Amino acid sequence: MKKRVLMILMAVFPLFALAQHEEDTENGVVSLAGREGFTIATKRGDFVFKPYLLVQTSAHFNWYDDAGLDKAYNQDNIANSGFSVPYAVLGFTGKAFGKVAFNLSINAAANGGALLQQAWFDVQFRKQVSLRVGKFKTPFSHAYLTTLGETLMPQLPTSLTSPVILPHSLNAVTPHVGTGFDLGVEVHGLLADRLGYQVGLFNGTGASMNTATKTVSDDWHIPSLLYSGRFTYMPKGVMPATQGNPNQLHENKVLFGLSGSFNVESENESTNDTRLGAEFALLKHKLYLAAEAYYMHIGFTKRQKSQETYSYLGGYVQGGYFVAPRLQAAFRYDFFNRNGTDTNGFLNMPAVGANYFFKGCNLKLQAMYQYIGRAGHDSQLDRDSDNLGLATHSATVQLQYSF
Repeated sequence: MKKRVLMILMAVFPLFALAQHEEDTENGVVSLAGREGFTIATKRGDFVFKPYLLVQTSAHFNWYDDAGLDKAYNQDNIANSGFSVPYAVLGFTGKAFGKVAFNLSINAAANGGALLQQAWFDVQFRKQVSLRVGKFKTPFSHAYLTTLGETLMPQLPTSLTSPVILPHSLNAVTPHVGTGFDLGVEVHGLLADRLGYQVGLFNGTGASMNTATKTVSDDWHIPSLLYSGRFTYMPKGVMPATQGNPNQLHENKVLFGLSGSFNVESENESTNDTRLGAEFALLKHKLYLAAEAYYMHIGFTKRQKSQETYSYLGGYVQGGYFVAPRLQAAFRYDFFNRNGTDTNGFLNMPAVGANYFFKGCNLKLQAMYQYIGRAGHDSQLDRDSDNLGLATHSATVQLQYSF
């Protein structure tokens, strides 16, 4: 029996080095966090295959103020409320021949191209240099790069996910700061067990598109792709891609990161978008802290015949603490000048939450409440447009099962 357990652990061990910042979460969806789980492996350990599953079911309550509502159409202050399945992910990951890692996952809760959540293989030439090709997370933002089932709150920061406000009636142009999943190629690695890098080329069309649709930029005369990079410094070793896990209460890790990207002819070839980000994360015993700040600059392509440019600033500070062995209290302060830096005022978005991890069954219960306030606007019109489409009061309760 002991030999069998040892053989399983030896088979699983190679998985712990598959990704640059994801020492224990090579699939980006479910964390091993010290659990070997169900794994199929050859005796020599040259081939490892691990299936995984993540299901999230949520209950939502959203209350909107009167701005943007048309009472003539009986639009209610309470909307987009009820039950949802944000993710129903089934996938598998593994490693072959000691140097080729692979991962494929389907999100049955999505539609269209987003059904294929991830599909990539990763060739490790050496610890310092690996090549990843396929559909995976773009190297931008600690919040997005955290393992999906390991996030502090069930909703990502609004400053990353909500579209910005442009003073033009272009329905096809709704950029947001976060870049998420995309198709592309990336070179990444870890130097001296402390310095991480990720440099890649992506389509820049996001998770909902799985085909090649890009051309050559008329303005820059380069392929109209997303050029992206991220560099991190981890003085105490590789930071696990988690925002709190009861199986990792003895960690002492810290991360500093800088990232940037240039999306050429994005938004249906209407804009050129530049993004810059700075991040910090700390995981020390029961405490988790993180902070990010990001900047996005939007300029229209020449074919739009507009010389106007717009810049946006956002960021958040969040933290969690295990007040009991399986109960984590959480808070977040999120801000965003959604109307742009040329217009006064910003969104002020505090949130509180709690997470409970059930023992021995991989169930996680999350709850959060967020308030979206507005401050510093010059006019009521600016104030109303800033949170257009966003709920003033929102609450989410989510139950998650992972395998």
